[in-house]
Amino acid sequence: MVRIPLSPAQIEAGRRLGALVRDARGDTELTEIAARAGISPETLRKIEAGRIPSPGFGTVVGLCDALGISLDEAVGAWRGSADTARAVG
Repeated sequence: MVRIPLSPAQIEAGRRLGALVRDARGDTELTEIAARAGISPETLRKIEAGRIPSPGFGTVVGLCDALGISLDEAVGAWRGSADTARAVG
């Protein structure tokens, strides 16, 4: 099976999603959120760093549940929709 390379737009979308996850996690330990989401800490590190620009749907759902964010918010971040961006402060 040959994997089609991701486009620059898809890579940037992954970076935006990673930033949302990182911001939503705040000061909570990475290992705690990973456990709540049902993923490995390394997977969470990679998502936050944008190194997994297109995580699986189940992974995104688990992260949203663990972080208390909506799927709409995650979709907005991935798409770059300004109206659904999380306010960080």
